[in-house]
Amino acid sequence: MSRTAFDPAYEDLPRVLPIFPLEGVLLLPGGRLPLNIFEPRYLAMFDDALTNNRLIGMIQPCEGCTGAKAPKVYETGCVGRITSFTETDDGRYLVTLCGLIRFDVVRELPSGSYRQVEPDFTRFAGDLQEDRSTIDRDRLMQVLSAYFEANSIEGDWEAIEQTGDERLVTSLAMICPLGAPEKQALLESMTLTERAEALTAIMEMATHGNVGGRDGESEAKHH
Repeated sequence: MSRTAFDPAYEDLPRVLPIFPLEGVLLLPGGRLPLNIFEPRYLAMFDDALTNNRLIGMIQPCEGCTGAKAPKVYETGCVGRITSFTETDDGRYLVTLCGLIRFDVVRELPSGSYRQVEPDFTRFAGDLQEDRSTIDRDRLMQVLSAYFEANSIEGDWEAIEQTGDERLVTSLAMICPLGAPEKQALLESMTLTERAEALTAIMEMATHGNVGGRDGESEAKHH
């Protein structure tokens, strides 16, 4: 992925990371995730992040655990850096996170109004470098066309054709209406090649099984 002058170096990554458990929402390195924040504990979390390093850990609750007050979360998430921030008159924050690097959860730490973990970035140090692996783009496009048709999704094919491999795979993985296990499998794919192959297989199975999942939303929301 491409880096900016504002992105931290690997050695400057935090030892304590606030996490935002959000069902069915995937953030990948290089991806951009809009969020609508209105629950007090998460407003406080973003306040603290804005005065500190602007980093938030996006992570999914485990399947079947979303109703709990502090649901069990998957062991791997992705750090997002706050790249845009707007306040609304009714007390919400409209935020965009840019995916930076994935992390494994070492342990959850005692915390106050929001949850924090000790992250381990070791396995994903390569996220901070450009991924030069290749994908079978023709196969992906063929399966994507069938998947969109089966799920009544309208695609801007001209824009899709002009999008580079890494951005295309990242965007599709984040926006396609897939279940939590499928999204987690895409998150944990180590290379662009592996993620493209996994995404192709998931869409192919969904198309053949006539499984469309939930309708996607352009903006993730939380309490």
